Amino acid sequence: MSSKFSKIGFILAVAGSAVGLGNAWKFPTLVGQSGGSAFILLYIVLTLGVGFVIFLAELSIGKISEKDPVNAYKKLATKNQKSWSLVGFTMIGSILIVSFYTLVIGWVVKYAYLSIIGRLPDNLKSSALDFNFLINHDFLSQFICFSLVFFIIFYTVSKGIKNGIEKLNIWMMPSLFILLILMLIYAMTKDGFIMALKFLFVPDVYKINISNTLEALGLAFFSLSLGVGTIITYSASLPDRTNFITSTLNIIFINLLVGLLMGLVVFTFIFEFGYDPNQEGPGFVFVSLATLFQKLDLVGHIFGAAFFISLVFAGITSAVSMIEPSAFYLINTFKMSRKKALIFIGIFVYILGILCILSSLDATQFKILGMSFFELLDSFSSKIIMPLGGILAAIFVGFVIKKETLKILFQPYMSGIFFEIWYIFVRFISPLAVMAVLITKLIGFV
Repeated sequence: MSSKFSKIGFILAVAGSAVGLGNAWKFPTLVGQSGGSAFILLYIVLTLGVGFVIFLAELSIGKISEKDPVNAYKKLATKNQKSWSLVGFTMIGSILIVSFYTLVIGWVVKYAYLSIIGRLPDNLKSSALDFNFLINHDFLSQFICFSLVFFIIFYTVSKGIKNGIEKLNIWMMPSLFILLILMLIYAMTKDGFIMALKFLFVPDVYKINISNTLEALGLAFFSLSLGVGTIITYSASLPDRTNFITSTLNIIFINLLVGLLMGLVVFTFIFEFGYDPNQEGPGFVFVSLATLFQKLDLVGHIFGAAFFISLVFAGITSAVSMIEPSAFYLINTFKMSRKKALIFIGIFVYILGILCILSSLDATQFKILGMSFFELLDSFSSKIIMPLGGILAAIFVGFVIKKETLKILFQPYMSGIFFEIWYIFVRFISPLAVMAVLITKLIGFV
């Protein structure tokens, strides 16, 4: 890469990668389904015990090699272990994700527009019908919104690390927090806010079980963008003498804070109007919350627009991070210009995105293994590629990279007993924990 992040730029860029649409609907949905504060407690513990450990493992690969994922594994492996470079190709998962993720951000853009003009549905039945019409019949709206988001994402990445990705995150991440805080202040004036506080922060340990433990572990892992080369790539541009331990903790804190702020706002409105917090996926945002904002009249239009715009910000910062690993690889390996590399990737992403739109339309619906193309990309990337990439990264750091090399890297920031504990976790505990998530998801146990 032609330039490196500043220290704050690195934190905001990686936090932007971690903070995505999942903080808006996946986090509150899982909290609602899995015991409220009990799930949050599990999520915090597992984020620190597993996510933090593997995050540092991927950061180590990127920082020591200063290469893209494929060439990072190739450079750090011994002469007889060059096949480890194949692990770097898990970065294809990020391309699959951004293909359907860009479409979802496009849906959010559509709802932000409807909020601004005051055209959100005013009851759950019509709201569900409107959302169903959008994803199953309205090709034109999806195509326009998808294309708009697509060009914003690729234009940002085309500007490079310093002038593109860092500048975007330095502007969008604080804007996201400001919008969330404004919505939180408004939510605090509602009766549902006290109920939301109790639901999120009053512990109920009896609701902890194996099912929500595994769900919390999965969310802790996936919400940090592990396993698809993003952290390795960003870490290759980590400025020298950066305390990456505190930087990582700051990133985890920002990710958790955004999730809790989103949760407080969402559950305040849900409880205020007596709705069921046990909602599924995108319906949580595009059906229930859209209706709630419309019921608040002018204030609802303002806060609805702010909410959906904040989701656009969160989504774009995540999507931008997913493009960079493959771009960095093409630039390094084939000596492409950044523009040429992005054109190549962009064509691939755009075609996959259009296929995602077409696969959900009633008129052209087609299934692969009983799933739409959208669902197939989502399932393959999140249930197979990401956990597999995380497991292999931990094993590579724990058993291939020399311990002394890691000690030198960590020496100024983490040494002694703390390093030894992390080393045990990265070799055995964390990969086994992620493997448990991978296996249970694959066999449909959870």
